[in-house]
Amino acid sequence: MFQNIMSQQPYEPEFQQAFNELVSTLKDSTLFEKHPEYKKVISVVSVPERIVQFRVTWEDDKGEMQINHGYRVQFNSALGPYKGGLRLHPTVNLSILKFLGFEQTFKNALTGLPMGGGKGGSDFNPKGKSDSEIRRFCVAFMKQLARYIGQFTDVPAGDIGTGGREIGFMFGAYKQIKNQWEGVLTGKGLTWGGSLIRPEATGYGLDYYVEKMIEKATGGKESFKGKRVAISGAGNVAQYAALKAIELGATVVSLSDSKGAIICQKGVTPQQVLDIQAAKLHFKSLQEIVVATDSFKGHKIQYLPGARPWIHVGAVDIALPCATQNEVSGEEAKALVAAGCKFIAEGSNMGCTKEAIDVFEAERVNTTTTGGSIWYAPGKAANCGGVAVSGLEMAQNSQRVQWTTKEVDDKLKDIMVNCFANCYETSSTYTAEGNKSALPSLVMGANIAGFVKVADAMHDQGDWW
Repeated sequence: MFQNIMSQQPYEPEFQQAFNELVSTLKDSTLFEKHPEYKKVISVVSVPERIVQFRVTWEDDKGEMQINHGYRVQFNSALGPYKGGLRLHPTVNLSILKFLGFEQTFKNALTGLPMGGGKGGSDFNPKGKSDSEIRRFCVAFMKQLARYIGQFTDVPAGDIGTGGREIGFMFGAYKQIKNQWEGVLTGKGLTWGGSLIRPEATGYGLDYYVEKMIEKATGGKESFKGKRVAISGAGNVAQYAALKAIELGATVVSLSDSKGAIICQKGVTPQQVLDIQAAKLHFKSLQEIVVATDSFKGHKIQYLPGARPWIHVGAVDIALPCATQNEVSGEEAKALVAAGCKFIAEGSNMGCTKEAIDVFEAERVNTTTTGGSIWYAPGKAANCGGVAVSGLEMAQNSQRVQWTTKEVDDKLKDIMVNCFANCYETSSTYTAEGNKSALPSLVMGANIAGFVKVADAMHDQGDWW
């Protein structure tokens, strides 16, 4: 059955990878043994309910017409309105958006909030474009998308290339088209419906999840304090994961972007992270930032062009891939194990390749490993804090209220703590007796917990019998 599903998607490698990762963990568990009826759900839940593809035409500053492809993959609405980001990047294609929408469906289920799964975007590249060009593109994009979304139907959010500026332009266009104000997009400005903690949410939530991993693995004896943390990426997720880790007492030894990585063995400072944040708004590379920014002067910073940080960071306790998919290879995973890494959690979606996950999962049960096992957490669980606060923004919009920073942060932390507990307990329940270890598989727990919640809702609504 599973092979037949994938034979229908021969040119979608990212989606195939996400599908295989889910199915392999379900098959390795006792889920189908205890509940064989769930097997039939795979063929239903792996196909999007709807895919919308459209042309986006807009005029650049030279008065020339430009054409881009626009997409919205409305994957699953069993638990609520479709929810997921809009990615603006030249690499955007249907395979990537299907993989992201598939992952989003189960990620949203793990938050405990009433949200379905979806994803969308365009191959438009905002880098190098003027504000006017970006505004014209966003208006043209929303003219096509507006007919398919709504606060009770599909609520998009930001993603790579889609920040507060782009969300503002899209929201304004939607409001003019529909002649109504509704919480149809999340990631809005604070003065017009946005939520506090939304920019920080994915990075903060990632650290809250890892906090529970450390606490559980060490019996409450250890925390982030004194840990060396390797982070990839230099965007929103990486920035706030770094700031929260530093706040919790860790030393952040790396950041990266598409052009290279910086290694700082003594740790980057909060001011340096804030300076990176400001410069990235103007699409500056890390190399440019390190050379031109005062906070980096006098600090021993190694810049490695074209490199990812994993094999260069030296001794490290925690690794947080926060850039993009497939950014940790099998060889890099082995290097992290050799460097003493004990915890790896994905801030990016599907940040680790299948080969890397296999390395981490083998080490998890390897009782001969010097210094103990490594524990891996998949993105659908570890980085669900971003969409969780998007869900909280939807709730605030519906009530016409705005919660305080502490209220939102407390709710975020509760969601991440509950998500970890759900993954841990589900894995413990469905792991075969012969495969049980001191540290249950969080990837298995996340996949089963998310899948079962969605499958049960689909069954109750008559989507499978």
